[in-house]
Amino acid sequence: MPIKYLGSKRQFVPLIADIVEQLRPACTVLDLFSGTSRVGDALKRRQYRVLANDYLACGEAIARCYVEADGTSEQLRQARLLIEEFNRLPPAPGYFTEVFCERSRYLQPKNGARVDAIREEIERKDLDPELRAIVLVSLMEAADRVDSTTGVQMAYLKKWAPRAFNDLELRLPEVAPRAAAGKGRAHRMDAAEAVDALEADVAYLDPPYNQHSFLGNYHVWESLVLWDKPEHYGVACKRVDCKQRKSDFNSKRKFRAAWERIVERVRAPHLIVSFSDEGFLDRSEMEAILARRGEVRVIESDYRRYVGARIGVFNPSGERVGRVSHLRNKEYLYVVSPRSGDQLSRAGDLIAQRRRTRSGTPVELRAAPCM
Repeated sequence: MPIKYLGSKRQFVPLIADIVEQLRPACTVLDLFSGTSRVGDALKRRQYRVLANDYLACGEAIARCYVEADGTSEQLRQARLLIEEFNRLPPAPGYFTEVFCERSRYLQPKNGARVDAIREEIERKDLDPELRAIVLVSLMEAADRVDSTTGVQMAYLKKWAPRAFNDLELRLPEVAPRAAAGKGRAHRMDAAEAVDALEADVAYLDPPYNQHSFLGNYHVWESLVLWDKPEHYGVACKRVDCKQRKSDFNSKRKFRAAWERIVERVRAPHLIVSFSDEGFLDRSEMEAILARRGEVRVIESDYRRYVGARIGVFNPSGERVGRVSHLRNKEYLYVVSPRSGDQLSRAGDLIAQRRRTRSGTPVELRAAPCM
């Protein structure tokens, strides 16, 4: 998934998939905070059944494309014909162009007018949910390739990014066929609801960890998918519901209780948790909470912060008003399993190998799932 996304676990994905293979028997994996579904797509390609959940409509659409859709030859043929049709549509400026290209500067107006035309045509067609998701994601990814941001939509660049001058072009997403373990599913629920409704052999948990809301960070994609043309506010033209749709995971005061509820109630014997040292809990606090579910192993990795954080802090006039406190952060990957059995030992061996790999590249394993 090429969409720029803060918190994307692109560098961790091979290791996460390798660890799941050590936690056998494991056929079904729950991705509770699925985001761009990088992890879910990778696990589907390794033949696991994935249950993806996200509270954003754009997250659900991405999961329906990459996790739930079966990628049959007929499905992809239909999607390819639609994408070819959409690429031929003439521009027709509307809500998207006015709000996100003229009032704000996320895309150039020439590309915004193409987005408006294509999105209205998708809305007019009676597409089945999976096919609709595939073409919506194609449009989202096309817009992402010509945007003018640092990867989040809390703001846009003062000067147009070079890629913004390119012409918007839809491409067929690389949808994997159905996994051997069964058809994946995409859900849009609050995480507290999802842990009661969904059950799996392994749960991958990558929660929001600080005050920055993913709705606020990716409000343009949310409006593009919902196509509800909402009222907006501020220089960034955020959806007005960014003020109301608040998550406990974005509140320092509420985070701990919300997280403890997830850990207590999630219906899976094995947990893999991604977190950061920029989150509301430090490593010792996180380990103490996770230890209630079993034995805990940890991988610690050092990463550069996302580009927006490295550029600095600016006011609406484009003046630098703050200093960057640090350029790197630590990412933690916690593996939690019941104290009985040898699954954690296998995962622990993999973690030890990962630590010894000087390049940081996960060790290639080929353990068969569902054994």
